[in-house]
Amino acid sequence: MTRRLVVEADGGSRGNPGPAGYGALVRDAATGRVLAERAASVGRATNNVAEYGGLVAGLQAALDLCGGGGASADVEVRMDSKLVVEQMSGRWKIKHPDMQKLAVQARDLARQLGSVRYTWVPRAQNGAADALANSAMDGRPVHRDLAAEPTVVEDDVQPAAEPAPPVTTVTHLLRHGRTEHTPERRYSGRNDLPLSVTGRAEAEAAAVRAKELGIEVVVASPLRRTRETAEVVAGALGLPVELDDDLVELDFGDLEGLTATEAQQRHPLAARRFASDVTVAAPGGESVADVSRRVARARERLLERHAGRTVLVVSHVTPIKLLLAAGLGAGDEVVHRVFLEAASLSTVAWSSDGRTSVRLVNDTAHLR
Repeated sequence: MTRRLVVEADGGSRGNPGPAGYGALVRDAATGRVLAERAASVGRATNNVAEYGGLVAGLQAALDLCGGGGASADVEVRMDSKLVVEQMSGRWKIKHPDMQKLAVQARDLARQLGSVRYTWVPRAQNGAADALANSAMDGRPVHRDLAAEPTVVEDDVQPAAEPAPPVTTVTHLLRHGRTEHTPERRYSGRNDLPLSVTGRAEAEAAAVRAKELGIEVVVASPLRRTRETAEVVAGALGLPVELDDDLVELDFGDLEGLTATEAQQRHPLAARRFASDVTVAAPGGESVADVSRRVARARERLLERHAGRTVLVVSHVTPIKLLLAAGLGAGDEVVHRVFLEAASLSTVAWSSDGRTSVRLVNDTAHLR
């Protein structure tokens, strides 16, 4: 008889690279019952290496549950790492040597298990593995085989508690108004440029629109252009502005202030790699993947602190695109496929049961 199992795995690094750890668990596919949990440190490593560590640990735990003979097992691996899922599915190449070694281990375990398939899930649906990974990074390793633990008969006969109704948090995502960089499409990251005259007029138009949206909270990037935009809108709403450093724009490093053409001329290889690979940092700056990790932190804080409320998030092109990507359940590569005007409005609704809904993208009706 084929045994159906679900492996949930994750990994993280505080520093990337930095102190890293993984988390993995195995569930019975039919009942959802957790059968095994694993969490351990991997020393100093990147997020991706830690995620591969979680994959290997989860597959090993599944094989152990099958008594070492898993040829008849049907295993679904669920991870929020698009990179690992695509690489293990054979669609993307694995270039990093440490990841290559771990991928070999994972494939060997998968062969012993029989049927193994890989599924990408949104981060919100991978919370159990993420919690285990954080436990490992906090110095609390986990190695539990719950399938072997005795069950209490009374637990099985107690009526299940009525689940709490899901809570929906609505985020309206407002890009800041124009600065002197905006008309010339210059890389504009960590600079402290103020709004232009046009940009301030755009912020005032956004404030008029915001009055129709039932906004209860205003959260913004602390950079000057976003702060000024947020203050105009919040002033019209009679609300304070809450600043979040994780919502700042991507650090473009040596590309700051350049147009795309100028960047290609001065840094041809670096600019081309940065523009084509979300894991490659701008020279002297950040990668899209770096920004994605901190925007995910900001999103988690926002949904925890302001659950069930309507929130205006005033930020920049890259963070807003990444919030839209998370709402769509898509990868970070979406940043290269979405265009956002200055002072445009987008909307994502987040449900506490893990469902998301993108309701609006790049709306500029208030600017006309």
